[in-house]
Amino acid sequence: MSAAEVHPNATLTPSKLDLLREWLPRQAWFVGHVDDLERVAAFRFVDPAGKVGLDNMIIKSRGTSFFVPVTWRDTPSSLASLIGTLEHSELGTRYCYDAATDLTYLAEMRRVIREGDTNTAVVDTDGNAQPLTVNAYGSVVPADVVTTQVTIVREIGRAAELRDDVVGTLTAEWNDGGHSRREVLAILS
Repeated sequence: MSAAEVHPNATLTPSKLDLLREWLPRQAWFVGHVDDLERVAAFRFVDPAGKVGLDNMIIKSRGTSFFVPVTWRDTPSSLASLIGTLEHSELGTRYCYDAATDLTYLAEMRRVIREGDTNTAVVDTDGNAQPLTVNAYGSVVPADVVTTQVTIVREIGRAAELRDDVVGTLTAEWNDGGHSRREVLAILS
């Protein structure tokens, strides 16, 4: 398992949730309301090239949970759908993209599922481990199985409705209001 470096004392302007409040109402899959968004849990993957932040958020609105993976880049990219930009007090301007449209994220998601890998450890800039709020792990897919499609389960709990040709999944476990929850967040077919 590799480690994602975070900056726990950084100030983000606007906040991640404020960025999502602007973007989510334009998404057909979002059936919540932006006035009561709550980030329930989060986890990270690590870009093998070390250039793109791979951030996974579980948010809740009006009792419904959503999986919102995003990517962070230090320069604009035409290779993914822009959510918005923010100022990071330690890293400068960050461009936030819908990870479901970002080839770097999709390649890493595909790898995590195929290899049965897990989300990364998280450390601060001094190398101190940060507590994990989610345990995410892929299923193992036999090497001879050809897979191409990653489907993100946006509305958590509806994975069974999305595809019938599933060969692998990303499953996550987290604490949701004092209750343990285990759900499929992505499907490989």
